[in-house]
Amino acid sequence: QVQLVESGGGLVQAGDSLRLSCAASGRTVSTYRMGWFCQAPGKEREFVAAIRTGGSTYYADSVKGRFTVSRDNAKNTVYLQMNSLKPEDTAVYYCAVSRGGSYNVVTSYDYWGQGTQVTVSS
Repeated sequence: QVQLVESGGGLVQAGDSLRLSCAASGRTVSTYRMGWFCQAPGKEREFVAAIRTGGSTYYADSVKGRFTVSRDNAKNTVYLQMNSLKPEDTAVYYCAVSRGGSYNVVTSYDYWGQGTQVTVSS
């Protein structure tokens, strides 16, 4: 069973940076496409970023130029570097594993972490 544990969230001011980590079980990170999603209270879970096993990355329009997704296969960990944070980035951020399908939709992902809270004040 794939297990994912996110960490690195916190309370920051607008313009600050955070680095989220997603520690995965087994060889998950090197084997499957990994994604980051966020969910604010009362909102649907939304796509943030994804990275393929070959290294290609994809981003939601709202985070392009600010966020960077990367991985460390040796540590079986995926990261989300979040720069120039805005109050509208406030949400719970989830790491997820996809075995196929469109990279930017929730239904393409089979395993999810517990989430880590990111709060950006103005």
